[in-house]
Amino acid sequence: MIKVGLLGAGRIAGVHATAISSNPGSQLVAVSDYIAENAEKLAAQYGCAARTTEDIIADPSIDAVLIATSTDTHSDLIEAATGAGKAVLCEKPVDLSLDRARACQKAAEGKPVMIGFNRRFDPNFGALKAALDAGEIGKPELLSITSFDPAPPPVAYIKVSGGLFRDMMIHDFDMANFIMGEAPVSVTAVGSCIVDSEIGAAGDVDTAVVTLTYADGRIAVIKNSRRAVYGYDQRVELLGADGLLQAQNMLENTVVKSTTAGVTGAKPTFFFLERYMPAYAAEWAAFVDAITAGSALPATLDDGVAALAMAEAATQSAKTGAPVALSSV
Repeated sequence: MIKVGLLGAGRIAGVHATAISSNPGSQLVAVSDYIAENAEKLAAQYGCAARTTEDIIADPSIDAVLIATSTDTHSDLIEAATGAGKAVLCEKPVDLSLDRARACQKAAEGKPVMIGFNRRFDPNFGALKAALDAGEIGKPELLSITSFDPAPPPVAYIKVSGGLFRDMMIHDFDMANFIMGEAPVSVTAVGSCIVDSEIGAAGDVDTAVVTLTYADGRIAVIKNSRRAVYGYDQRVELLGADGLLQAQNMLENTVVKSTTAGVTGAKPTFFFLERYMPAYAAEWAAFVDAITAGSALPATLDDGVAALAMAEAATQSAKTGAPVALSSV
């Protein structure tokens, strides 16, 4: 049984607390947050102790920590926790600064750190990847990833998020690497602010398209928007030499009505909590299994740095209008 400390007590920490507590191989023993009241509330909900982050990291009886704090603390906490001999699962991204993330990567080299790219563990995306690996459509040639939020987050969040490419699209960068099996050689990005002018005033974009080019000529296209009024739109399409694979949206229900007026069906589930709860549970299960068995983690710190490098390249490309070689960042 792995004893776990949860660092952070916000919305995503609550999702992780459920996953930790529901897994038979792990026990949530402590929660911390910079707002003590939040830690106490979440700890009471899950029957564990509210403690300081420093106490949790220093406690030798705690085997692992899950880092769900603000992004600007991630690298420091990864280094502190691994330095104390603990296994780590850290929410994305590794850091807002690529240089700081690479320093963390070097400091934690060889230590058990997993980055929370939960979409790798979505059953539908996983089935698409398995079909590709089984050779069912031949060599992949053109990948399309769609990720639209139902509504933009508060501007106060935008201001500290690191921007759409680091905060939102980083999941899609990792998904592209996961499906294509490697990072691209160049990144070309176009971004606009057409949903909320306050997002633009904060220095960010709310709508973006990125094209990834691979050494062998393969192409991936990622589309992000902060607004899709019909729900949380999450789709992947992969064209291969011998066929096509598609992972469609999860719908609110599967009822389709057909009348003389037309054919209608349900909308996509409205937000990530509904869409990806099974993925969060599977992500944590994979972490527990790997730590228990001493095997390789399925989404590493290296993966986190690779996705952040792509986000940095996209940010540069969107500003300059020119492609950016990934090697240059």
